Amino acid sequence: MGRNRVAVLDIRSFEVAVFFGERGVNNTFVLNAIKTEPYDGYREGEFLNVQSLSDAVSRAISSVEQTCGTRLRTLYVGVPGEFVKVVPKEKNIGFQKKRRIGDKELDALFESGKTKEAGYRFIRATSMVYTTTDRRRVVDPRGIVSEGLSGKLSYFYCSDYFINTIETMFSGSKVGLHYLPTQFAMASYLIPPETRDEYALFLDVGFLSSSVLVLLGGGVIAQRSFWWGRGQIAEAVAEKLDVPYDGALTLLSKANLFVKKDAGTFEFVLRENTFDIPVAVLVDAVKEGLDGLCEYVYSILDRCSGREFDNKPLYVSGEGLSGIRGAHEYMSKSISRICEPIAPRLPYYDKPEMSSRIALLDMACEDNRKRGFFYQLLNGFGG
Repeated sequence: MGRNRVAVLDIRSFEVAVFFGERGVNNTFVLNAIKTEPYDGYREGEFLNVQSLSDAVSRAISSVEQTCGTRLRTLYVGVPGEFVKVVPKEKNIGFQKKRRIGDKELDALFESGKTKEAGYRFIRATSMVYTTTDRRRVVDPRGIVSEGLSGKLSYFYCSDYFINTIETMFSGSKVGLHYLPTQFAMASYLIPPETRDEYALFLDVGFLSSSVLVLLGGGVIAQRSFWWGRGQIAEAVAEKLDVPYDGALTLLSKANLFVKKDAGTFEFVLRENTFDIPVAVLVDAVKEGLDGLCEYVYSILDRCSGREFDNKPLYVSGEGLSGIRGAHEYMSKSISRICEPIAPRLPYYDKPEMSSRIALLDMACEDNRKRGFFYQLLNGFGG
């Protein structure tokens, strides 16, 4: 595998995707190979069927290896929100005298807040914002001369259960595993830094599970996940219209929440069976499913409420609302906050369902670049 190319495993709540990719020109990305496979999903921090997950990952890896003609050596694994714990902290360190702040001082600041969390393993730390002793608020303090440094920091932990599950799957191989917080990768990639400087709200709507994040600068103040998404909206449709579940999933893309109540009916054919679908009933069913999503989101945002969040839009991505016309507008009215859809601004990948894949690829490429740099720094340039 090329030095700049990375392999990523994106685990969503209904399918996994394995892909090789790298950075292109002008902040674009190149996906050399990608394979998605369905599996049984997860709930409340546990996979519903570990064997189903293992088989799906194995099939996907085998496919991309054959396509690219290369063996997997290192894999960046996206960790879904249900398996991630975010611990925000405010830490500060003082120096004996004024000094120029560099990586050594930043490492000491992060290390001062790093603790063990029962049932979890540390995977990442980021900063929301730094403050010097003369009260300068900066995003990057490197090069600044100060007598001390304080920071609002975010520590990311992955559940032992998740890591043990993944490591067991790769126990017979020599693949190096690195873990990335999926929803943080999505939010930090999709939402511009200048927007996150003064707080930002992000919602990833998945198939069975969704997550809400409150962001500040380069970090996360709060992250909450809950079991509701496209699948549960389809359940409401299936129950109300008395159609099979897979048919209800198809009907979601035919729903238009802007339609008038007297819109009549249309024929829907599923496996040679014909259903007469009342448009108004379909719309009401989708709204009922969305109401469940809105209740979770409103409750989470209410617990995180504060004046600093007033008039802040909720940026929404993920596959959960894809193709449901009027869903974002309906949510906006339900939670009394503008819900703004957001996706990668890239040709071919500019769809919400691609958000996690491109965001994880972006974070993996950056981590891979840093690992290569520090390796050369520690071991000498030029081989």
